[in-house]
Amino acid sequence: MTKIFMLLCLLFLAFSGFVNGSMNKKEKNHDDIKLFELKKGDLTLKVTNWGATLVSLVLPDKNGNLGDIVLGYDTPKAYTNDTSYFGATVGRVANRIGGAQFTLNGVRYKLIANEGNNTLHGGPRGFSDVLWKVEKYVREGDQPLIKFGYHSFDGEEGFPGDLKVTVSYILRKNSLTIIMQAKALNKPTPVNLVNHAYWNLGNHNSGNILDEVVQIFGSKFTPFDNNLIPTGKFSSVKGTPNDFLKPQIVGARINQLQKTNGYNVNYVLNKGKLENKEGLKVAAIVMDKKSGRVMKLSTNAPGLQFYSANFVKNDKGKGGFVYQPRSALCLESQAFPDSVNHPNFPSTIVTKEKPYKHVMLLKFSTKVPHAFSQF
Repeated sequence: MTKIFMLLCLLFLAFSGFVNGSMNKKEKNHDDIKLFELKKGDLTLKVTNWGATLVSLVLPDKNGNLGDIVLGYDTPKAYTNDTSYFGATVGRVANRIGGAQFTLNGVRYKLIANEGNNTLHGGPRGFSDVLWKVEKYVREGDQPLIKFGYHSFDGEEGFPGDLKVTVSYILRKNSLTIIMQAKALNKPTPVNLVNHAYWNLGNHNSGNILDEVVQIFGSKFTPFDNNLIPTGKFSSVKGTPNDFLKPQIVGARINQLQKTNGYNVNYVLNKGKLENKEGLKVAAIVMDKKSGRVMKLSTNAPGLQFYSANFVKNDKGKGGFVYQPRSALCLESQAFPDSVNHPNFPSTIVTKEKPYKHVMLLKFSTKVPHAFSQF
């Protein structure tokens, strides 16, 4: 009788969500979600440990008026229900993996599909949907920074091996550096970490970005099928709406892209001139004519995903402002989508001997670049 009573108690606890700690863990995680601020001169950055997410970036326009240029939500906890990846650190493998599977060293790994038959942004519970640990936090001073850490376990979302991941946000004068690093602890594994910030240089609540001017230093792109999976080929941007080798207004040709309802394309970045000793090259420049703000992105990544927020719809954001399609730009430096299934793409495999490091350098100003002067 005692054994039966104990069994019934265990069953009750299991159904109540306490045996495996899922309910308490979820509540505890939500209680542990915090907002952190960094300040350097006129720049103020806010991030949260949920998804190592970039929440806001406030800086002056050409008239000295401060504004937030990142789409997002009023509270950190609101990001737990986000489906657009606003500002998130995306992984273990960002973008798409065709068929939600890949073969590595003769072993077939089946992932969790969360976009039709494909895996998008690491699966249904990728790095954007977990609580990260704060490893270092310096709010102000010469180099304000915050460093988040996460241990991804072997088999998480189907990916092999334990992985130690860190993301650092660093403010310097008129710039933000994001450093994403990963180390495989016991098995080779694909890694492609991306920051998924949605930028609107006119302010997050200024409407669409169709009048913003963009230059992308990529002469080729990776064409894709109807499921947005790369074909494995490379195409020239010349003669297509994807040609931003010279500055172009975003809205000038966007309606030609009916298949994707706007821009959603991976560029093969030109090698070009290095920006600094870290091996970074300029990937893209964006200018908002009304505010006068200019953003220049440099990176060590081989690719850049240009996305015009095509699937954002009726998303209630900061201050109650409702975000709609084409309300922002995503400029995601990255490895090529589905690289793990295309041997001719740059490898994304990380090992104990070959760690991962992805750097984004974002510089801000109100000085119009010479190539943009006609606008």
